[in-house]
Amino acid sequence: MQAWLSDHKLVSYLLILGFTIYIFNKVFRAQQKLPLLKEIVVYILIAFGSFILMILQVDKLPIIQCMGVAVIMMLMLRGRQLYDKWKGNKSADPAAQKAESGK
Repeated sequence: MQAWLSDHKLVSYLLILGFTIYIFNKVFRAQQKLPLLKEIVVYILIAFGSFILMILQVDKLPIIQCMGVAVIMMLMLRGRQLYDKWKGNKSADPAAQKAESGK
C-alpha cells in the first residue's frame, strides 16, 4: 500500500488534505467562527502543510496510515459519545446512580 500511495501522489495529497482538515475541524477549531480572511489563511496553511506531509509520505513515511488511525480513533470516540447520549448518559452521572440505588 505504501508503494502504491508513493506512486499516486495526487491521491496521497488529497487523502492527507482531507484527514488534516477533518482533524483540524474536530480538534483545533475554536467554538466561534473566524472572520473570512483568517479562515482562508488557515486553509491555505493547511494545504501547504499537507503538501509537506505528502512529500514525507512519498519519501516512505507512513503519514496517511497514522492519520487514518487518528481519524478512526476520533470516530470511535464520537460514536461512544453518541451512544452515551442515547443511553441517557447514566454512567457519567454518579449522583443519579446513587439516587436510583437508594430507592
